[in-house]
Amino acid sequence: MDLIKERHSRFTSENDRKVTETMEETFRPGGLPVLIGSLPLDDHEAAARLVFRHTPEIPLWVQLPVFPKEGMIAQFMPGLPGLATVEGRTCIDTSAGNFAADLAAFYEDYLAVTDGGATLDGSRFALTPDMARGFYVFMDHVAALKTPPVALKGQVTGPITFTTAVKDQAGRAVFYDESVRDAAVKLLAENARWQIRQLSRFGRPVILFIDEPALAGFGSSEFISISKADVAAALGEVIDAVHAEGGLAGIHVCANTEWDLIIDTPIDIVNFDAYTYFDRFILYGEAVRRFLEAGRIIAWGIVPTSEAVANETGDALAARWEDQAAQVRKLGFDRERILSQTLITPSCGTGSLSREHAVRVLDLTRAVSRRIRGIEVDR
Repeated sequence: MDLIKERHSRFTSENDRKVTETMEETFRPGGLPVLIGSLPLDDHEAAARLVFRHTPEIPLWVQLPVFPKEGMIAQFMPGLPGLATVEGRTCIDTSAGNFAADLAAFYEDYLAVTDGGATLDGSRFALTPDMARGFYVFMDHVAALKTPPVALKGQVTGPITFTTAVKDQAGRAVFYDESVRDAAVKLLAENARWQIRQLSRFGRPVILFIDEPALAGFGSSEFISISKADVAAALGEVIDAVHAEGGLAGIHVCANTEWDLIIDTPIDIVNFDAYTYFDRFILYGEAVRRFLEAGRIIAWGIVPTSEAVANETGDALAARWEDQAAQVRKLGFDRERILSQTLITPSCGTGSLSREHAVRVLDLTRAVSRRIRGIEVDR
């Protein structure tokens, strides 16, 4: 275990700073739209077509939670040591007689791909077509493009959300088992590395979002035993892996959280529900100022994924963004600078919505982006 930790410590803040400097020079999103991973469809080809129609500049691979294997927890569980079915429930069985050997095999595989020259392709850290068909459909669509996109986006479930959702045989979150938590974080980090390597084949910047809905509960009684240091360390390991492959690391939290904790990590993009929680976000004004000053990016979840979307318009949501940007200007930035470091997104994924409402969310995301960029709206 000490060898593993020593290896991880090689990723330094100097590396993070270099990545941020490179990002400042090469990637300015300028208010482009991008989506969150899930859609309420049962056809991966149709989902990909929707994505490329609405966000051709920064398309992403899609998760379809109508398929149980594509739930945000289930999709990333394969590869975990001790994975078992106990009384009809998928869990990590640390009581099994072969668990110690399984855990040792995991770390052997980890060291093989990080220090031993083994490939991530075909390893326990890669997504398979059976678990993530949307990824492979996406790769085929990108390969067929005649006009290259501005960037490509992938996603991985965040380490706090993942380790508090995955349970052991007794129903206890694996976060509280240090050895399983460490393995789970490394599984996610290496999956992120694999995704970036795959997407980097197309020669475009790669954005990898870390989806952390559980951080909306950080600081509550449910997470009282989870410290800021725990959160920062887990996130940092995944962010470091993204940076090591030359990717841009984003984080998506779909409700309120302690934003200074997030901003103080080496994250490149912060995505939040600006429709509902901007007033909470801007309370961390000094942290936001430092974040933008460093050239990093705010992904404004300005399009609601609640029932409110039925009554919103592109004009109204663009006006809401302008009002919010005006408050950010008070931190010492002009509109041009803010827009250059802006992405427009839905407030959350649309996997639980009706198809009609999901398409409405996609339509409005593109419309708001075009309005704030001064482009004639095409829908």
